[in-house]
Amino acid sequence: VAARALRLIRADLGRTAAALAGLAAEHRDTPMAGRTLALHAVPTTFGLKAAGWRSLVVDADARLAALLDGRLPVSLGGAAGTLSGYLAFAEADGTATDPAAYAGELADAFAAETGLARPVLPWHTLRTPIADLAAALAFTAGALGKIAVDVLVLARTEIAEVAEPAPAGRGASSAMPHKRNPVLAVLVRSAALQVPALAGALTQCLVAEDERSAGGWHAEWALLRECLRLAGGAAFTAVELTEGLAVDPTRMRANLELTGSQVVTERLVAVLTPALGRARARALLTDASRTADTAGTGLRAVLAALPALDGVLSPAELDSLLLPAEYTGAAGSL
Repeated sequence: VAARALRLIRADLGRTAAALAGLAAEHRDTPMAGRTLALHAVPTTFGLKAAGWRSLVVDADARLAALLDGRLPVSLGGAAGTLSGYLAFAEADGTATDPAAYAGELADAFAAETGLARPVLPWHTLRTPIADLAAALAFTAGALGKIAVDVLVLARTEIAEVAEPAPAGRGASSAMPHKRNPVLAVLVRSAALQVPALAGALTQCLVAEDERSAGGWHAEWALLRECLRLAGGAAFTAVELTEGLAVDPTRMRANLELTGSQVVTERLVAVLTPALGRARARALLTDASRTADTAGTGLRAVLAALPALDGVLSPAELDSLLLPAEYTGAAGSL
């Protein structure tokens, strides 16, 4: 069941990665505000954001692929992991003259029948395969959850830089006719918040007593089903979210200008440091930003009036340095 589910999840991750690659290419040079601790930091590009999302999805897919490539073994060990029952019947009818060889042949046949891997040892209480599966599903849900939570932020009314695909009736509020709720991102984020907790509980299966656990083994069943269901649902939903995501470059640029070029003060500190020293340059830009906020003027007007910058920067140089869209670093190449 897990192997079949992982193949379906991988197919959806592939589509999501392809959609994100398209967004990254299309918006390679689309400037937007980079946000740290919820506030505008320095400019970035939406292309880099989409590329980052894709990187997580590709990483998640690689983890699932590794599981399918030999890390989902069949569980075959008999009553207590010795295969004694199988051997007893085989010896009785003369088909098992070499117990070790027979055990290997039996494991190979069972693995071939189920499409799983041959186990190194019976793993009734060696639950590494379950812990590995849980961890990979938690990472997958988290990777998709990162996309979802970013979309939820960027789709806020006051930001409005992206929007979910919304067929008629999708996301409608039962009480507020004007609302179009971002239900796809909500579903993905909900799964991403649940799977890690379930996966954490599943890792407790490693602490399994004796040769077959009493209770620990049974506790895995519902948890693993939920991890597969939620991660699978998130992967399926992420396909529609990313393939239909609407991006508004005009709104991104408008938001980038909200602080009046303050998002490039880092750049100005670097440029002014040779002439003023780093500490003085930083203090000057900090004070200028606060003055601009208090006076309600742009940063350019404040800087242009500073005697400390006379002969240091020409008006044309200042204008050029204050363009947020021109300060995206290596975002385009990344």
